[in-house]
Amino acid sequence: MNSTQTYQEIEIQIDSISLKGNLRQPDHSKGIVLFSHGSGSSRLSTRNNYVADLLAEQGFSSLLFDLLTKQEDLIYENRFNIELLTYRLLKVTKWVRKYDETKELPIGYFGASTGAASALSAASQLGQNIKAIVSRGGRPDLAMKNLNSIKTPTLLLVGGNDGVVIELNKKAQSAISGICELKIIEGASHLFEEPGKLEIVAAQTGNWFDKYLNKY
Repeated sequence: MNSTQTYQEIEIQIDSISLKGNLRQPDHSKGIVLFSHGSGSSRLSTRNNYVADLLAEQGFSSLLFDLLTKQEDLIYENRFNIELLTYRLLKVTKWVRKYDETKELPIGYFGASTGAASALSAASQLGQNIKAIVSRGGRPDLAMKNLNSIKTPTLLLVGGNDGVVIELNKKAQSAISGICELKIIEGASHLFEEPGKLEIVAAQTGNWFDKYLNKY
């Protein structure tokens, strides 16, 4: 477990807008995970921050950032505009690859709900520049046209009570040509709110990044 970590609030300029983000960096970081949030969620998501904290304990940096500004998020349709969300994620990834403190770190994506679709779409464009992907309760079907070009090792985590999303993830798994595992967490709903379920998500996530994102 890492003894110390730094925590920064940052702003990333994209075209005419500025996106707020929170950057965690443990000592001797093994890689950095970019969080692509789901509809209506933000860098302040309690679930994603919980996962990011556990990743920091395992030696992984993370960047949680808002894909949309507050004004943009008021327009419901923007939350499902996968092209816009993917564009933003690509721009933020480019920023991470240039920022002095993160430019040497291998990059992974963690996507939740619709954010998983933008993570997968971005990875289909960036190829080997993205080393690992984890989807939590994701909607990878929204990126279906891009899935057959994904070579990045991908883990799909779905709650056992999330029936429709399970089927959508099964279809996505069959479309992804690279390494792809689907793990169903029994007794969990879409948001993994049940006691102990988010801990399982965090543990599975950490194991996946340890296997595929660890630069050591």
